Amino acid sequence: MSQMKPLVLILCTGNSCRSHLAEGILRSAAGDLLDVASAGSAPAGYVHPLAIRVMRELGVDVSSHRSKHLDEFLNRQVETVITVCGNAEQACPVFPGQSNRHHWGFDDPAHAPGSEAEKLAVFRRVRDEIRRVFEAYAAGRRDQAKAGNPDLLPCDPPGRTQSHNAERTPKS
Repeated sequence: MSQMKPLVLILCTGNSCRSHLAEGILRSAAGDLLDVASAGSAPAGYVHPLAIRVMRELGVDVSSHRSKHLDEFLNRQVETVITVCGNAEQACPVFPGQSNRHHWGFDDPAHAPGSEAEKLAVFRRVRDEIRRVFEAYAAGRRDQAKAGNPDLLPCDPPGRTQSHNAERTPKS
């Protein structure tokens, strides 16, 4: 009998840049352990072309991703919610089955001023920041799985400490 992978939902306001960068990176780093998805509180309706481009540089294809509203997940068992922008953290509901919530804010590269090259540099910087945090999170989840203790809560990656554990019912 196979066990379903826990769903990690990454939220951002527009679900066009940061949440897709994080989804692609986390799926690449821990897709064998986790079901990873992203959504937004006010979806932009597209995935930013520069987000697709900078992820392709890592060998991660997010071109088939779509901008989704968080309401699509209200009837799904979401184990962990990670918000990557302040607006999404404030608008974040509690999802069925949710036991963990983290907020790790990143600059929004969609609003970067300048030339195409300057915007691309901002996308790469934000992608690399997200990569460091989400690969560390994936490593922590992998360590947790190796330890075989499902009651351990995943910890924050180094330098990111704004977690909120949802109420949990103690086991008897």
